[in-house]
Amino acid sequence: MASGTVTEQFVVGIVRGSHGITGEFKVESTSGEYGHFAGMEEVALTDGTSRKQFAVESVRAGASILYMKLAGINSPEEAARYNRWEIVVPRKNAHPLQKNEWYIEDLKGCSVWYETETAGGTAPAAHENAAIGTVTDVKEGGSGYLVEILLSESCPFLAENVKRGKDGKPRTVFVPFRNEFIGAVDVEGRKMQLMHLWILE
Repeated sequence: MASGTVTEQFVVGIVRGSHGITGEFKVESTSGEYGHFAGMEEVALTDGTSRKQFAVESVRAGASILYMKLAGINSPEEAARYNRWEIVVPRKNAHPLQKNEWYIEDLKGCSVWYETETAGGTAPAAHENAAIGTVTDVKEGGSGYLVEILLSESCPFLAENVKRGKDGKPRTVFVPFRNEFIGAVDVEGRKMQLMHLWILE
């Protein structure tokens, strides 16, 4: 995703093998929700390198999984070729966001900023030229989501052993995506607030 833009295409599901003899396949929703699949008329399948567009023939719900039939995929063998491929749709077909929810693709590329209190304890003041790092991904952890941050080599707030690993390369750290660690999130402004520096160590 290009920095400074909000993504308009989203991965909404993963193909989890063929089902039956008609070319139907099983779908795992990346959001855990399945209702938004019902209105999809067209989707793209991608393995990260290739991308193919298909018309949706049918969608039906199963027990904690979805069954989808796409035009042009008419046998178990053809369906099996797309096992583990991602299902991509435009923003309008993605799962609707609730309050304090964000699409992972929108968070990727956001700058991470640490804000300190100004003298006198007034409103927080951002250090405009000193981003802590950049969000590269959001992953599921054992107790929730983790924000993957590539630390900035030029950040003056961080010690050299924090910014760089033993190999001298910039470190990647994982921060729990919880209110006590991540503050304001502004996907339009491409910024995310870090609450504590110590969690990077």
